[in-house]
Amino acid sequence: MTATGTVPFHVPHTAGRQFEYLRSALESGDLDGNGAYSARAAERIQQLTGAGHVLLTPSCTAALEIAALLLDLAPGDEVVMPSFTFAPTASAFVLRGAVPVFVDCHPDTLNLDEKALQAAITPRTRAIVAVHYAGVACEMDEIQRIADAHGIPVVEDSAHGLGASYRGRPLGGIGALAAQSFHATKNVHSAKGGALLVNDANLVDRATIIRDRGTNRHQYFLGQVDKYRWVDLGSSYILPELLAALLAAQLEEFDTVQRRRREVWYRYHEGLAEWAAAQRVLLPVVPADRVHSAHLYHLVLPEPGDRAAFLDHLRARGVNATFHFVPLHTSPAGVRYGRTASGGCPVTEHVAERLVRLPLHTELTPAQVEQVLDAVVSFRTSESRGSLP
Repeated sequence: MTATGTVPFHVPHTAGRQFEYLRSALESGDLDGNGAYSARAAERIQQLTGAGHVLLTPSCTAALEIAALLLDLAPGDEVVMPSFTFAPTASAFVLRGAVPVFVDCHPDTLNLDEKALQAAITPRTRAIVAVHYAGVACEMDEIQRIADAHGIPVVEDSAHGLGASYRGRPLGGIGALAAQSFHATKNVHSAKGGALLVNDANLVDRATIIRDRGTNRHQYFLGQVDKYRWVDLGSSYILPELLAALLAAQLEEFDTVQRRRREVWYRYHEGLAEWAAAQRVLLPVVPADRVHSAHLYHLVLPEPGDRAAFLDHLRARGVNATFHFVPLHTSPAGVRYGRTASGGCPVTEHVAERLVRLPLHTELTPAQVEQVLDAVVSFRTSESRGSLP
């Protein structure tokens, strides 16, 4: 229970039928996965993303690990990705011996800078990972053009992207593969969970095998083989049916969830515009050809020293806010296992020291949203204080 007057940074969404579905799944005795609720959730994800095939997984990390296996990565192979992302985006490929090559981000969308992408590609490049930060799409046409010119696949890290689109195309349905997150911090969730979206039909059968511990058990249950065997690399990557039941209930309310989150997102965006301009604070940028997912709302302050003072300021006014990613190229494991593309990642370093995320979830009341706005606009950055006469 949150203290009275305090605005929590995040509260997981509670779907109306989730307890009913959890009980139903328990009573069915079909707990392993790939049951009726798994099918229901996968169908809804397919509708939302336009993906060719949906495989539920225990996490987005697991989906990325399956993708790395599908790409047949070998030690020394390279995978180009932004530095401004979460550790599993890189570690999934490092587990196969691949070298993450870190590229800088755009100063507006905070997505991989496609202008730096071409120079990062070498004869060892085997994939490009496009991370849709905050559910705002990367410049997918240009990224795909570069990838096609080199004959390498694009993997979408769409952990933030469910419900977003790029030029009318849903995120998750564009690259050869995509990874989706249903962690409790996401718009809809299964406490922990994810999905691998397979848009290259040639990869579907093998993805199914890898997800099921490297066995052809799926083909056995379809009656295609007389017994199932170990036929490939793999691991236990199937989402349990209990969590699929929770996810199915959440996905039924996806439109309602998105409507409420977008209301909060746009109230922030309108309510902070004047303050941000005066304080030289950058608000989120969504290009006109994209629809965002309302996954998070962030501010980029003018100076690194502003962030700690700003977070303390908000906390004193009952608002819980936080920072986000530490750049992978400067992280201990990033230095050990990866390399930074030519030109470095100066924008990533700049943003990572200054970014703050505001509370955004379905449980925010109108009064709490106004409390957040009042707290934010009462803050003065070091630049604005220094410019006072």
